[in-house]
Amino acid sequence: MMRTLVIIPALNEEETLRGVIHGIRKFLPPADILVVNDGSTDSTAAIAKEEKVLILDHPYNMGIGATMQTGFLYALSAGYDIVIQIDGDGQHNPESLPLLVEPIAEGGSNLVIGSRYLSGGGFKSTFLRKIGIRFFMSIVWVFTGKRVTDPTSGFRAMDRKAFEFFSGEYPSDYPEVEVLISAHKKGLLFQEIPTMMRHRQGGTSSIGILSAFYYMLKVTLSISVGFFRRMR
Repeated sequence: MMRTLVIIPALNEEETLRGVIHGIRKFLPPADILVVNDGSTDSTAAIAKEEKVLILDHPYNMGIGATMQTGFLYALSAGYDIVIQIDGDGQHNPESLPLLVEPIAEGGSNLVIGSRYLSGGGFKSTFLRKIGIRFFMSIVWVFTGKRVTDPTSGFRAMDRKAFEFFSGEYPSDYPEVEVLISAHKKGLLFQEIPTMMRHRQGGTSSIGILSAFYYMLKVTLSISVGFFRRMR
């Protein structure tokens, strides 16, 4: 059995964290669970302690990139073989966890993305999200030649080769799209599988109309600058 660590990056997820932990234990019982508490001001940390999962605390909010790197570094030092990222807001259905692990356990991929848009996902997006997804699909295709239907999905699994690489090089903000391009450059193999996703079960999304356009602009500029810097 490959040692598996499920990382939950968490910022003020007191409404949903306990349910996410219970779901992981139900559908992937051999896995260890690590909550990386990114400076939460609610009872997120207390709930993680009550549930007796592994927990690492940031003293203040450092963002999703630093939060995942904290998890990757822990997984690397503790000798895990597979890392899974799952959001703490309840939108990722833990029932799909074994499906994420399977291609890695079989040696076919270094990185597996759970897509809500492949056949069988059944997720209904807002108009704004559809625009963003199509935009980022185009960006990923331009830089990798690969079609990825859900490039912003944070429901992912990776093998040791992948998370060892990302422990030293990981985008700070909105990393999901950039990670795919970095993985391609590194020669890592990635694929998508259809997974069931839900709308967030608690709290409010941090991405509104203005932040969505900032998201698109920031990621595009970051990828473009990195590309042209390598061309020099």
